[in-house]
Amino acid sequence: MNRPLRHIAIFCGLLMLALLIRANWLQYATSQELATHEHNRRVKITQFATPRGDIIVGGKAITGSKEVEGTDFKYQRTFKQGAMYAPVTGYASQAQGMSLLENTYDTILSGEDERFAFRHAKDILTGEPRRGGDVVTTIDPKAQEAAYKGLTDLDARGAVVALDPATGKVLALVSTPSYDPSVFAGNSFKEGDKFQALVDDKGKPLANRPLRETFPPGSTFKILTAAAALEHGVVTDVNAPTDAVSPYPLPLSSSKISSEAGDETCNKASMKTAMQYSCNNVFLDAALKVGEEGMRETAEKFGFNKDVYSEEFGDMLATKSLYPSELDKPGTALTGMGQGSLTSTPMQMAMVTAALANNGKVMQPYIVEKLLGPDLSVLEENSPQVKSEAVSEETAKKVQEMMEFTAKEGSAQRALIDGVTVGGKTGTAQRGDDVSKEVPYGWFVSYGKNPDGRAVAVAVFIDPTAMDISRSDISGGRLGAPIARSVMKAALGK
Repeated sequence: MNRPLRHIAIFCGLLMLALLIRANWLQYATSQELATHEHNRRVKITQFATPRGDIIVGGKAITGSKEVEGTDFKYQRTFKQGAMYAPVTGYASQAQGMSLLENTYDTILSGEDERFAFRHAKDILTGEPRRGGDVVTTIDPKAQEAAYKGLTDLDARGAVVALDPATGKVLALVSTPSYDPSVFAGNSFKEGDKFQALVDDKGKPLANRPLRETFPPGSTFKILTAAAALEHGVVTDVNAPTDAVSPYPLPLSSSKISSEAGDETCNKASMKTAMQYSCNNVFLDAALKVGEEGMRETAEKFGFNKDVYSEEFGDMLATKSLYPSELDKPGTALTGMGQGSLTSTPMQMAMVTAALANNGKVMQPYIVEKLLGPDLSVLEENSPQVKSEAVSEETAKKVQEMMEFTAKEGSAQRALIDGVTVGGKTGTAQRGDDVSKEVPYGWFVSYGKNPDGRAVAVAVFIDPTAMDISRSDISGGRLGAPIARSVMKAALGK
């Protein structure tokens, strides 16, 4: 063989060897990854080849499956009260994929979980159709409905989170405007257009505001500032007058900050009175005296700058709420009233409220009670876990005293419920550089405790941008407190 032919033969041999190596690599090393890849059509066909298991709320399925014709996908997902539960279930679309619980627990719902292998082998022998398992949630249907109705009646963009303070169970998780996952559950062009319309909608109906969006928490953050001041010894007697003047001179600045209650009411007010009337000066001064490090330390103990859920929760992972680092004195002071560069999800403010109601202990929030197999056997069951001890019981009880006084005698009176101990705090959060043009956010946080020991903590967030409402009517107490009251009544059986 002459030299050129020998070179060609060697080159062709190397190409054949490379092809063999690549084929074996694909078949053995990456076969599992390719077999389960989200863009593998066979995976999607399998996901919808049989009826999916259900997502359960209050003992009843809020999802289902219907048989369809003319497609490779034999079954299509259906949703009951889809818009109300969309922030919990997410969607399971043949064309658009999956989100939230539908995505996180897809292997359970589709029946592909490896723990079902024995049962599937048995079904093949008996001729029984394959069926997925069920996901049982912690959601209270009455609390969820109360939250959804409250926001939709206002025609507001907003969010509501309700937690059981003692366990961390998520009792309500609502976002508005919302969407019905059923309208794009298939794979037709028409359904694709409907999904795209939701993507393009300025109201952002696909957004999960309770978990995925952060906002300045405004005066609701004052309950955390109060806890930090008590915990660090800046305040020892919540009834004693402070030396915080009103209007309050922001350090290193010519700006002075007043309060809606008036300088006469707020000047050198006690922390209890300041909570009652939401006096900015007292909380600006408290944050400044606690200092940047002390404020951040307390905020982080409540969950700021940390993941709300661990990675095992997959698509239910919440956006981090941020207490910023390297703040100067004006920036630190502004965080005391929930402004500046501080941001929070509604879930995080619900956690802060729940922890204070739970005597300082932050419980790990969870939305899945248990996972069931196709035969209804329990595969996994979640139980309450302490996430951290944010503040001492003594501190928490003093903040409770102030919040309950604010509900009885202050700005949170609209949340009161007969026969229930209620603590609350209003919040109005400015946004943008020009506060005269930007519509503020409305917040309200509260807790309710039954004589029988049952309790609930609620955070309500309202973005009134699209509402037909005057600026003077935008406040957490006016808009959010009635919603929180309805949710608390529902959760407590009132």
